[in-house]
Parts: sequence; C-alpha cells; structure tokens
Amino acid sequence: MRKILYFMLCMGLFTPIFAKENLPRTIVTTDGEIDDVDTFIRMLLYSNEFHLEGLIYSSSMWHYQGDGKGTLFTSEMEMTKKMYGAKTDLRWPGVNWIQDLLKAYGEVYPKLSQHSKNYPIPAYLHSLVKVGNIDFEGEMDQITPGSELIKEKLLDNNPDAIFLQAWGGTNTIARALKSIEEAYSKQKDWPIIQEKVSKKAIIYTVMDQDATYKKYIGLHWPKIRVFYNAHQFGSFAYPWKRIMPKAAQPYFEGPYMAKNIILNHGPLLKMYYAYGDGQKQAGDDEHIHGDPNKLKNAQWGSFVPYDFISEGDSPAFLHLVEVGLNNLNNPTYGGWGGRFAQAKDNPYRYEDNEEAADFNPELGKLDINYAQTRWLIALQQDFAARADWCIKDFKEANHAPQITVRQGMKVYARAGQNITLTLFALDPDKNAVAFSAWPYKEAGSGAADIQISGDKALVKIPETAKAGETYHVIIEGKDNGTPSLTGYRRVVVHIL
Repeated sequence: MRKILYFMLCMGLFTPIFAKENLPRTIVTTDGEIDDVDTFIRMLLYSNEFHLEGLIYSSSMWHYQGDGKGTLFTSEMEMTKKMYGAKTDLRWPGVNWIQDLLKAYGEVYPKLSQHSKNYPIPAYLHSLVKVGNIDFEGEMDQITPGSELIKEKLLDNNPDAIFLQAWGGTNTIARALKSIEEAYSKQKDWPIIQEKVSKKAIIYTVMDQDATYKKYIGLHWPKIRVFYNAHQFGSFAYPWKRIMPKAAQPYFEGPYMAKNIILNHGPLLKMYYAYGDGQKQAGDDEHIHGDPNKLKNAQWGSFVPYDFISEGDSPAFLHLVEVGLNNLNNPTYGGWGGRFAQAKDNPYRYEDNEEAADFNPELGKLDINYAQTRWLIALQQDFAARADWCIKDFKEANHAPQITVRQGMKVYARAGQNITLTLFALDPDKNAVAFSAWPYKEAGSGAADIQISGDKALVKIPETAKAGETYHVIIEGKDNGTPSLTGYRRVVVHIL
C-alpha cells in the first residue's frame, strides 16, 4: 500500500489527508526595492502554496514615481524626511520589473509544474499585474487599477480571507478601502458590508512605510486584522549579518548562494540580486550592492561576491506557506513568517513585540528575532531545493517530507500525564526521514518534556500544568536528500 501512495504522490495524483485542501488567497503590493525583487523571486517559487489574486505596484517612503509635473514631496515619516528632504521622485524602479520576472518564470514553469500542479500558469500571473498608487509616498487620493482590483476582491462572494501583503506602503490598500467606504457608507446595509470586508481582509505589513494605516485604515476600519512585522523581518533583511545566528549565516553567504541558488538554475534565479554580482537596478543610484569593487566596509558590513543582500518582505508570504506548523490562522503560534503577540489595546492587531520573543540559545536570552531566525536554515535549504526544481525533473530533485501524527494536532491531557504520539512521514522521493521533537515553550504555557523513540514521541506534561493551559510540541522530520529538507507537525496539548 505504501508503494502505491508514493507512486500517486510523485505523479501528482494523491493529496495526503493531512495536506491543506484550500490555498489561502493573497494579493501582493510592492514598492520594488532590491529586496522586494529578491522576495518576489523566492515568492514565485512558492506560488504553488497560495492563491495569488493580485500583483500590484505601490509606493512607499523609500520609493515613489512622482507626478511628472515637478511637484516636490517631503516624507511624512521622520526617517526619510531627514534623509531625503523634498523630492520630485525617489529611487523609482518603474512598472516593468514584475513583468520581466514573470517572463523568466514562464521559461522555468515547464520544470516547476512537474513538481506541483498548483504552480500558476504564466499567463494568469501576467493578468494579475496592476499599477496602484505610486505617485508619492502615502498617495491615496487617486483611484487606480491596483486599488480597484483590491476593492473587487474584498467585495466578491468568496468568503475566504484575503491576505493583503504590504511590502511597501499600505496606501493602495487604503485607497481600495476608501473606495468601498465612499460607495457604500451612506447605504442602510453599510454596517453589514463593512463587517464583511473587515472579516475578509488581513493586512501583513512590514513596518509602516507610509502613514496611511495610522491616518486612515486604523481609524475607519478598526476591525481589520493586522499582522505588523516591525522587527523580525530585519533578520531576513540588510542587517542580516548582525542578527542571524552564526550557524545560519553560511547558508546566506556567497559560496552557498552562488552554487545552490543563483548560478546555473535558470533565468529566473539569474535575476536574483546578490552582493558583487554586477547587477544594477534601474532608477536606484543609491544602492551599490552589485558593484564588486565596493564590498568591503559597505553600509551593512563587508561581503563577498554572491552574498545575500536582503529579502525583508519574505516573511509576509512565508506566513502563508503551510509546512505543518498551523500558524496561518494562529499568528501567536509562530512559523516561517515569524511570531506575533496580540496587541494589549487592540484585539485585531498582532505585533512582533517583546511578548513575541523566543529564547535564543546562542545569545542565552529572549530575542525578538529568534522567532524568525530559528527557521532560517530549513528555509534556505528549501529555497535551494526549489531552485533545483527550475532546472530538474521531479525524479532528479528533492521534495520535503510531509509529517503527520496519528493522534491529531489537538490533544488533551492532565497535569503530570504521559502521552505517546505516533509519527508518520511520507517522503515523495523515498528518502529516509529522521524524527526529532522540541517544545515550543514561548508559543504556549510552558515546556513539556519530549523524547523520541523510533516513530513515537513520548510527551510528559509538567506536574505544575493548570487547566486551560497549552503545551506546543513541534515534530520535525528531516530527510537525507540533497539538499536535506524538513517537514513539521505541531501538536497542541490542551490541559484539562
């Protein structure tokens, strides 16, 4: 029977019962900075894990087009106000770079589609590209094709949530919401429409890159859920050498990046920006990362050719990737997109504040960034595997094992009780999978003791556990393929 399941899985004919059936809906808004481009490339290799419904150019405090009339604009944000002063335009990369990446995606799509039937066809992705509000930072007066697409999706009859990713400012999202308010706020069913939109929209924003959330969205749409990443993204961004654990850094350094991801992996990965690669982004004379003569004592440290630059926005889409951690609708659980704590003064807002810190064993203390950095080695190996998918047939590449637990993801126990969990790994490549387990203390009420014995996880609940508490058990299954890939299953033990 197991041989039959392996065959069906490899042929794309079988979806395990523990796999997610419905992909989350999402729209990307981006200001096109270098790190957005690199995030976008990685995102395309994960586009089989969610349902893309919009790819929208937007502006931010760092990037805007200008109105073409010579109008001067001074940032509302203190950092960029001091840095740039009054500008007619700012480091604008244009409105063609997404299409250029999608063209390269089209060239590798025949290979990618061997590895997952869920990869979107290139023509569909091209149809999603819209220009949003780009003239200036925070501009939300104009109705744009991008804002209208967001409006349309928020008002459609599909009740599923839409994750609105803000890689730049939230201004195009704000314009869409304002258009809905202008169209319906004077109708008698406005409270129903507002409630529907508020339940559907979830904004994952990387910093505040303009003031439109503070000045409009938060005031007029207070029940829209917001996942606000102000800290943890930094470990995946320009200052990565200062933040990442030392053990993770070799996977982001030039020798690994060049060999396993960027070079000889097809036209899409060739467009990935790395230190010293000779590439220069149109419109951005400020960033000199591609210059091989300016790698020593640069803004963020000293580097070697093909070192990682930044993917500061990747946590926004990685939150949607279901690897078995069940974090999509549980932002306090933690996962590949970081971990959040519910804001004390707002039940609809989740932040990566000090309450979302995890214990970093390298530092020996709680660390806000470790909720993101603890996953980085597995993340980077998974990226390398997907880079291989761009050039290799299914049988030549590696694919992550899928892990399940017979007892389910939610179990009940009493204080001091011993629980036995039965583990199962399904590896598409028939690789051996080694189990390990650890307690995610910070995501729950404390740490249970966990021991692995073969395909069993033996969990001992503390004698001090109290009714209503939860204990998170993370099961990892790591295969022996190349690169070695990891699957997960989170079990939450609820104390009776």
